[in-house]
Amino acid sequence: MKMAPILRAFAGHHPAIPTILVHTGQHYDKDMNDRLFVDLRLPHPDINLGVGSGSHAVQTADVMRGFEPVLDTYKPSCVLVVGDVNSTLACTLVGVKRGVPVVHVEAGLRSYDRGMPEEVNRVLTDQIADRLYTTERSALDNLLREGIAEERVRFVGNVMIDSLLSNREFAHPPEKTISEAGANTTLLDDPCGYAVVTLHRPSNVDQEETLRPLLAVLREVSEKLPLVFALHPRTRANIERFALNDLVASERIVLLPPQGYLEMLGLMSGAKLVLTDSGGLQEETTALGIPCLTIRENTERPITVEHGTNTMVGSDRAAILNGVDEILAGGGKCGRIPEFWDGQAAERIAADLAEWLIARHLQTRK
Repeated sequence: MKMAPILRAFAGHHPAIPTILVHTGQHYDKDMNDRLFVDLRLPHPDINLGVGSGSHAVQTADVMRGFEPVLDTYKPSCVLVVGDVNSTLACTLVGVKRGVPVVHVEAGLRSYDRGMPEEVNRVLTDQIADRLYTTERSALDNLLREGIAEERVRFVGNVMIDSLLSNREFAHPPEKTISEAGANTTLLDDPCGYAVVTLHRPSNVDQEETLRPLLAVLREVSEKLPLVFALHPRTRANIERFALNDLVASERIVLLPPQGYLEMLGLMSGAKLVLTDSGGLQEETTALGIPCLTIRENTERPITVEHGTNTMVGSDRAAILNGVDEILAGGGKCGRIPEFWDGQAAERIAADLAEWLIARHLQTRK
């Protein structure tokens, strides 16, 4: 979702910026991987490392082992990484140690929760990357507090929103998505509308004592308006493992397998509200103007709360139910579109990166 608009902007730049697309294979589920490439009109990766699952240490090490020979073979001018996953940090480490400049897209976001693996990846990547592209102005303050020089940072906007805006016309109608899953589409006709639900973070779904009460409150929410629950493989497996199927077995809850990007975009666009622990959905709901209740205690995307439609409710039953009631009563945040969330972030990255690489090249020749 972040790489697709960047690759298009690089191809459309004058002159074009040549790229080698490396897919680490960290996200390996066929439904959540192959469909994204099709939906986002991404070219097939030039290289697929096929890393797959594993502990954080194993996965990071496997990406590093697989990525180092790629740099030795292609000798790129820079390595561009996006986001905050293990692959981001792993490829950054390899690039820096091999003396290849590293560019980080979506830099400077902070939840200030070091218990989140993604937070560790973000902090370490930003410390050693050479060029940092931010999605919101407050990210610069985070980076300056960590001793990162301002000249390394450029505010360009949000490439996730580039993807959303360029694909909105291709979004699948909710009725089609639900009927193709074999579920009853009449729930979409509920006078209160419907809510979209996603849960996948280990802190929410990996322990029964956390997952059980969350599913219980979602069951209560379903009595107010029907839920369309797109189940991440991790969440589905833990529902089975903890024998919690009865909590989601309801005519008011539609359980869907992992959805493609265009299916989720259509579901969100038609929803009354979204309940999620996804960082990306916090941004997308803000861009769509859909109220979002985030089932986390913190967010690395504060602009979605300050300017957007996002409200943090944690795992607190009362906060979740009160948030739903407020939205159904006509409340909830209307929000506004943040600065530079205009569909042109990737073009700004391409323009700046080309200029920066040329300047570096000229400097090395002196």
